Amino acid sequence: MAINNSKLIAAGAAGLYVHIPFCLQKCPYCDFYSITDLSRVPAFLKALKKEMSLVHEVPLQFDSLYIGGGTPSVLKTHYIGDIIKTADKYFKILPACELTIEINPGTVKSEDLNNYEKIGINRINIGVQSFRDENLKFLGRIHSAQNAGDTIKRARQAGFNNLGLDLIYCIPGQTKSSWLEDLEKAVAFEPQHLSCYMLTYEQGTPMDRNRQKSCFQPMDGKRAGELFQITAEFLSTRGYQHYEISNFAISNALRSRHNQKYWSFAPYIGLGPSAHSFIPPMRCWNHSDVTQYVNDLDAGRLPVSGKEQLTGDQLMIEAVYLGLRKTEGIDLDLFERRFGTSFFDLFEEELKNFEEKGFLKVTEHCCALTLKGMLFLDSIAAAFVSRDLTSFSDR
Repeated sequence: MAINNSKLIAAGAAGLYVHIPFCLQKCPYCDFYSITDLSRVPAFLKALKKEMSLVHEVPLQFDSLYIGGGTPSVLKTHYIGDIIKTADKYFKILPACELTIEINPGTVKSEDLNNYEKIGINRINIGVQSFRDENLKFLGRIHSAQNAGDTIKRARQAGFNNLGLDLIYCIPGQTKSSWLEDLEKAVAFEPQHLSCYMLTYEQGTPMDRNRQKSCFQPMDGKRAGELFQITAEFLSTRGYQHYEISNFAISNALRSRHNQKYWSFAPYIGLGPSAHSFIPPMRCWNHSDVTQYVNDLDAGRLPVSGKEQLTGDQLMIEAVYLGLRKTEGIDLDLFERRFGTSFFDLFEEELKNFEEKGFLKVTEHCCALTLKGMLFLDSIAAAFVSRDLTSFSDR
């Protein structure tokens, strides 16, 4: 498929992601790469600086820097400050950059939060997950509900007015009323952003192995769907905009600037073990191993595990899947400009089918999932993915 690569990159600046691969304890549901051996921190930080020096010549400007993990807050704040200074040295980071750090309750003190503010961090994302101790125990978290509330209060006292909270629901045994209590407690802190994720059982995780052994009974799909709808309706009544399947913000300006790049074809650079980079149409990813990451950089090599150049068809399907994640949906005019073909011509049958079922709402300029349709994102996206695109390959 002949496409204009210059139109693949969305207007605006790029995002910079730094993966901190350390945790005090691995959560049994998490499949993100991390280790608990904090003795590797100095070697990792040295390698990270080297990686920045090797990739800094990318012709991009950055308006978001996201420090994630793992658990970035296990690092001493002066290490975080050093990461930010080094990034600012090597990359063209814009003055109004959104600078986010993920923190977990139980890993930060008031002094740490005060220092975050001093070193330029202007957005904090707190991994609360639940305000119920029994849920936190099931999830293998190291903090209590009390710790979570105290951490949020301390972040406010440190001067942070852009605060995000992560919550997990569809936990076995969770009821509609207990989930609503979690939501009530969350909004009582008036966070600017909420991410509400359904609990998933990722292959190879301890929690998935326990599920297979019938150690607990996962929530069924019908109840999970009910909680999803309850979440969207509850947060809407409290003034939150539902802008992506799992994400809510109190205004457009307070949406996660960085995460939106992943859903909009914006370029981003990922640093650290397991981090991904995307400069359309090229994607690459680093080794998911601290030792290999450090060894490669010690030898002056980029720690790239793999890379791929996406074809026009692959980019188109990715645009569909990522666009459907957003409540605003797929911009059909932009789609046609990028790929040189009409979305309606390409997917006429699928659009008619899913619109009749109430899964899609389609206008002249937009195609978006309904709340009902969001529950079936993967199945709906699979129908688009399976579409034969060969008749359009020469356009």
